[in-house]
Amino acid sequence: MDQTVTVPAAPAKAPHRLLLRKTAVQVEQESASQNLRRKLGPVHLVMLGIGATIGAGVYVMTGSAAAMYAGPAVVMSFLIASFACVFVGLCYAELASVMPVAGSAYTYAYTVIGELGAWTVGWLMLLEYGVSGAAVATGLAGYGASLLKDFGIIIPAFWITPTIQAEPTAHGIHLIIGQGIDIPAALAIAVAGAILIRGISESATVTAVIVVIKVSVLLLFVAFGLSWVDTALWHPFIPANEGGFRFGVAGIFRAASVLFFAYCGFEAVSTASAEARTPKRDVPIGIIGALVVCTLLYVIVALVLTGLVSYRDLNVADPLAIAVNAMHRPGLAMIVKIGAVCGLCSVLLVMAYGQTRIFYTISRDGLMPKLFSDLHPRFATPWKGTILLGGCMMVLAALLPIDILSDLVSIGTTLAFAIVCLSVIWHRNAMPDVHRPFRVPFGGVRIRGFWIGIVPVIGLVMCGVMLAPLIADMIRSLFHGNPVPFCLLAGYAILGVAMYLIYGLRNSRLAAQHRAVG
Repeated sequence: MDQTVTVPAAPAKAPHRLLLRKTAVQVEQESASQNLRRKLGPVHLVMLGIGATIGAGVYVMTGSAAAMYAGPAVVMSFLIASFACVFVGLCYAELASVMPVAGSAYTYAYTVIGELGAWTVGWLMLLEYGVSGAAVATGLAGYGASLLKDFGIIIPAFWITPTIQAEPTAHGIHLIIGQGIDIPAALAIAVAGAILIRGISESATVTAVIVVIKVSVLLLFVAFGLSWVDTALWHPFIPANEGGFRFGVAGIFRAASVLFFAYCGFEAVSTASAEARTPKRDVPIGIIGALVVCTLLYVIVALVLTGLVSYRDLNVADPLAIAVNAMHRPGLAMIVKIGAVCGLCSVLLVMAYGQTRIFYTISRDGLMPKLFSDLHPRFATPWKGTILLGGCMMVLAALLPIDILSDLVSIGTTLAFAIVCLSVIWHRNAMPDVHRPFRVPFGGVRIRGFWIGIVPVIGLVMCGVMLAPLIADMIRSLFHGNPVPFCLLAGYAILGVAMYLIYGLRNSRLAAQHRAVG
C-alpha cells in the first residue's frame, strides 16, 4: 500500500513537471504502435541519407563558401565539417539502434532531459529541416533557371530573385531589400509536398532514382574536370585574411560552419526509423554509409571546382555550371545542370519528409495540434501537416537568400547534434545493461563511476567549433547595422516558447499520464 501511494506521486510534483521523461518501455511501445508503414530497407535508407546530403552543399554552397570565406581551402572546411559529422553520426547510430522510432533527436531528448528539453530539440530540428528545405529550393531555382536559359527560355530576374539579397563584407553579411520574389523556389516546394502526400514508398523510390542520377553526374564532372585542373588556381591555398571571417584560418572555420548544414542529411535516416523494416540493423548502416559516400564526393568535387575556376568567381547560384563552361563543353554543362536539378529535388523531398515526420511525432505526444498527426485515409501520410509546413517553407524560399537560410540551418543543426551526443553519455550511465545492437567505438573513461565516451565528447567539442563562428558573425552583423539574422533567430525562439506555453504545456500526453497515475 505504501508503495502504491509514494511511487506514482513523485512525478506529479510541480518542480518536476518540465522534466518528465519517457521511459525505455514507453519508447518501445510507441515504436510498436506507430501507424506508419515499415517499407524501408538498408539500401533505401542509404539512398535517403545520400539524397538529403548531396545537394545544395556541393551544387551551391561549395562555391559560396569558397568565394566568401575560404578560397581553395574550402576543401579543408569540408573535412572539418565531415570530421564533426562522423562523431555525431556514430552517436545517432547507437541511439537509433536502441530507440528505433520516428522523431530522431527529439525522441532521444525526451528520454534524457525531459519534456522541455525534447521540445527545445524538436523546435531546433524544425528550424533545421524547414529552413534547409527553403535553402535547397532557392538553389534548385537557380540551376533550373540556368537550364531553361540553355533551351531559350529566360525567366525574368524579378521572378527568380529573393526579396532580400546578401552581400558579404568584413563586418559580416550586409542585407539589401529588393523587389524580387523567388517564384520557382516556392513552386518546387509545392511539388515536393504533393509527392510526399502520395506516400513514403513512392517518394523513397523517386529519391533512389534521383540519387543514382546525381552521383553519376558528379562523378562525370570529376572525370572530365581532372584533366582541366589548373593547379595555379590553388595558390594561395589559404588566401590572406581580409578582415573578420573573410579568408585566412578564420575563414576556413566559418566556411565549415556554413557547409555543416549540407551534412545534416544523414540525420534524416534516423527520422525514418519508424518506417524501416529492421531499424536496429538498417538505420546504423544508412547513417554511416551515407556519411562515407557524401564526404568522399564533397572533397573530390571541391578540389576539381576550385582548380577549374578562380574561387572569387564562384559566388553564384550555379558554380558547377560555371566550372564546366570553363572547359568549353556545353553538352557536359547541360548534363551537370540536369544532375544539379535532380540532386536538389531529392534533397528537397527528404528535408520536407523529415520535417513532417518530426511534427508527426511531436503531435502524437500532444505538444502540437492533432492536425500534424492526422493521416490521410488512403495514403497513410500526415497530409495536413505537409500542406501547412510546405506553405511556410514556400514563404521563406521566396523571400530570403540562401546565405541567411544556411546560417540558420547550421545553428539549429549544431545544437540538435550536441544534444544527441549528450544523450549517448546519459543513456550509457542510466541504462548500462540495455542491449545495444550498435555501440560507438573507442569506449570511454569512468570518473567516479560516471561513463564519459570518447566519441560523444569529441562530437560535442566539434559542435562547439561549428557553432562559434556562426554566433560570432551574427553578433558582429548585429552591431554593424544588420539585425535581420539575429532577429530571425530570436523571433523563432520566442515563437517556440509561446507554442509550448500556450499549447504543449497543457496538452502533453506524458503529463496527462502522470496526473492520471497520481
